[in-house]
Amino acid sequence: MISESDKARVTKAIQVAEATTSGELFCVIAHQSADYRLVPISWAGLLALAVPLPLLLFSRWSGAWIYLAQLGVFLVMGIILSHRALRFRVVPRRTRHEHAHAEAMRQFFAQGLDKTTDRTGVLIFASMGERYAEIIADAGISGKVNQSIWDEAIATLVSAIDAGRPGDGFVGAIEQCGRVLAEHFPPGALKRDELPDKLLEI
Repeated sequence: MISESDKARVTKAIQVAEATTSGELFCVIAHQSADYRLVPISWAGLLALAVPLPLLLFSRWSGAWIYLAQLGVFLVMGIILSHRALRFRVVPRRTRHEHAHAEAMRQFFAQGLDKTTDRTGVLIFASMGERYAEIIADAGISGKVNQSIWDEAIATLVSAIDAGRPGDGFVGAIEQCGRVLAEHFPPGALKRDELPDKLLEI
């Protein structure tokens, strides 16, 4: 999803940003947040249920042939919709975003962003399969920074990912977050680097 050179650029951007703030930045890019394997089966089942009625009304097929047609539609559509590109298209947008948000929260806690000394952890998260990005800030930051600031950084990240430049997107989002963190949370006399400076690919 992202080259080693871009990962190095992201690491450098985090280091530069954190030099001006007591905030801690961490980035995660996910291939996908869930596999949604039951969704194609559900759609195939619904389509198969629609098969018998028109055949009963407008054909002279026997019950056995109608059953076979129904079974065939279920199997064929189940296989077609299970293709990754199509599978994500038939998952409702809200469902995709709920799963991606849940994965972002899991990563926030798994990477220890809730355990910084002054609760100043910030996660920049993107899930490619769901086409979803989110910034999660810990309690020490979230109440002091307007949501519109995070939204602008997310827009930078998403537009670059859509253009096939995820490295640029993360660097841009880090720079925007770093500026606002430096304004509200200066580094202080005992600035410590509590989290790894990197982009995690999962």
